[in-house]
Amino acid sequence: MEGSFNVSMGSGAIDDSSKFDDDGRPKRTGTVLTTSAHIITAVIGSGVLSLAWATAQLGWIAGPVALIAFSAITWFASILLADCYRAPDGSRSYTYMDAVRAHLGGRKVQLCGLAQYSNLFGVTIGYAITTSISMVAIKRSNCFHRKGHDAGCHESNNPFIIIFGVMQILLSQIPNFHKLSFLSIIAAAMSFAYSFIGLGLSIAKIAKDGVSANTSLTGTIVGKDVSSRDKMWNTFSALGDIAFAYAFSIVLIEIQAKQPFFY
Repeated sequence: MEGSFNVSMGSGAIDDSSKFDDDGRPKRTGTVLTTSAHIITAVIGSGVLSLAWATAQLGWIAGPVALIAFSAITWFASILLADCYRAPDGSRSYTYMDAVRAHLGGRKVQLCGLAQYSNLFGVTIGYAITTSISMVAIKRSNCFHRKGHDAGCHESNNPFIIIFGVMQILLSQIPNFHKLSFLSIIAAAMSFAYSFIGLGLSIAKIAKDGVSANTSLTGTIVGKDVSSRDKMWNTFSALGDIAFAYAFSIVLIEIQAKQPFFY
């Protein structure tokens, strides 16, 4: 009886070890495929579609400089976050706030939390606006095809922002949303799709009409293309678009924490 009890206890321990990690949390089940899908989805977001416009506003000097600067900042932040995955005591950090709490602690946790959620709040607003603009563009395109390019076809962004917000609220109710890895695979495929669609449309436009737009080292020209006020706002908007395109490093710890090959 005692022997059978020990065997059953041993098999139970084996079963438990197959379901839980060494820190007692549920076993991480990520793979190279799901990790790649998560990273691609985070990196190639909808923000890449506005980079061409942003570069046109800033010009051939400030545009590439801004791209390189934001990419360097994101690269450095990604390295820091990867190094902070393990706490000083050896435990894993499963979220951004876990890493801050383990390495900094104290008042800095609240300050970093405020910065993180402010960033997420801004990114969420950016996605809502980007989604509404895209939907309005599709609706206006259909209107132009039906009524001609001289038609007004004015549409409001507000209904689409509300629809997107309601959908986000509904989707946020799904339990264990992080386990739906196939969504990231689909999103990664869509990211490549709309990136190549944008590239293809640009090539088709140039092949058909030639290069009709004037480019300059300083971007759009004040007095010729835009007013000084529009130039200022477009410059800030372009910098915001570039920053929005590089807003993915904050989720890298969550991606890393789901993969068993990160020890």
